Amino acid sequence: MVIPGPYEQSLPAVPEWLNKGDNAWQMTAATLVGLQSMPGLVILYGSIVKKKWAVNSAFMALYAYAAALICWVLVGYRMAFGDKLFPFWGKGAPSLGQKFLIDRAAVPESTHRYKNGTEETPMTEPFYPMASLVYFQFQFAAITLILLAGSVLGRMNIKAWMAFVPLWLIFSYTVGAFSLWGGGFLYHWGVIDYSGGYVIHLSSGIAGFTAAYWVGPRLRSDRERFSPNNVLLMLAGAGLLWMGWSGFNGGAPYAANIAASVAVLNTNICAATSLLVWTSLDVVFFGRPSVIGAVQGMMTGLVCITPGAGVVQSWAAIVMGIMSGSVPWFTMMILHKKSSFLQKVDDTLGVFHTHAVAGLLGGVLTGLLAEPVLCRLVLPVSNSRGAFYGGGGGVQLVKQLVAAMFVIGWNIVSTTLILLGIRFFVPLRMADEQLVIGDDAVHGEEAYALWGDGEKYDANRHGWHGSSHPISDEPELSNHVKGARGVTIQL
Repeated sequence: MVIPGPYEQSLPAVPEWLNKGDNAWQMTAATLVGLQSMPGLVILYGSIVKKKWAVNSAFMALYAYAAALICWVLVGYRMAFGDKLFPFWGKGAPSLGQKFLIDRAAVPESTHRYKNGTEETPMTEPFYPMASLVYFQFQFAAITLILLAGSVLGRMNIKAWMAFVPLWLIFSYTVGAFSLWGGGFLYHWGVIDYSGGYVIHLSSGIAGFTAAYWVGPRLRSDRERFSPNNVLLMLAGAGLLWMGWSGFNGGAPYAANIAASVAVLNTNICAATSLLVWTSLDVVFFGRPSVIGAVQGMMTGLVCITPGAGVVQSWAAIVMGIMSGSVPWFTMMILHKKSSFLQKVDDTLGVFHTHAVAGLLGGVLTGLLAEPVLCRLVLPVSNSRGAFYGGGGGVQLVKQLVAAMFVIGWNIVSTTLILLGIRFFVPLRMADEQLVIGDDAVHGEEAYALWGDGEKYDANRHGWHGSSHPISDEPELSNHVKGARGVTIQL
């Protein structure tokens, strides 16, 4: 048989195992997920917060993305997807050598066996190099930390955050990733987490809520009024997040296959449904639609579908969208206001509701709605199915609940220990003096450096352009304009 030119082996750059289509899609999917963080969440965080926290919030996301990459290639990837050290953790090692990165991708502990020891599902070996898999999985690790940051915006000490990022990635994220994806005990037990409903969203929501508890609250004035400084820019960041989710769920099968197509379609269906349901509830109960509410509804829909995007039918994606647009809405808008405990913990962006609640909801609904034929396309355990399809599917729901309890427990304990350790060296919360001022006190920078920001016009100080005052005679501008740094625009 004559092999077409594009698929022809061309050593050493194109070995026989390399599928160029799969490799191209995996790198594209990884980049789409990366765009969710950089610049998606950087823009979203920088615009959804109060103006005085725009720079700090965006910088926390920017720093987490960069720091996560270095930790990931130094030790993190192989702790999450390498050889087994414990049933819940892999052996850490660098992922930097050319011999490792140009070899065919593989997840060594993913071979699934029957109880008698015979092989049921072979080891996961995508048709592209390890470098592509390392890069793809890094994007998931990075966005988890950035989502977590949403709980502590507006008051966490930036030095404490800089220490927290690598420690949490190594001691918390890698445990969930190995247990559910890398061949750990939950993976082989048959728990379904298609693309991170538990590993990413439940983890970030619970860890974020725990961190918010230990860091402490914002100033009372910030808690009472924390309006977005730029709603249109917030929508731009949200749009990048939504579109990037096609790579998030479409890249999870590690191939450009049928499951990827189903996952991408279901992702968008669920997000759209959830947005419409959330907006409808805002109109019914509050009399008008909210742009912020629409973004929250979009987010909960994307999160809810993630654990089952490739294993549920598209009508089930609508059901999941209805649930994700209503249950987190209820916990955020109704339950939160009635619970003294939830009000005590200052979760800045409500990450507990949009990620922990929505992620847990998605995992439970996957345990109910996972379709047997679709499950066979991607899961290592044969005969996996949701409870609604009978045939022992009720066991799947139990597995989903047990796995959720493990993820919740591990994140509470690990996040607590990490923050208590950091607290020995630096305060977790900024000083009140910094909290009053915001970005200028923390970074010496402000988001909007425009002339006259918050000042009355003073001809003697700011200069005058008029027919009776020649430009050459205008007074020199002050070197410091209150509330503005950088370029001064003369109007």
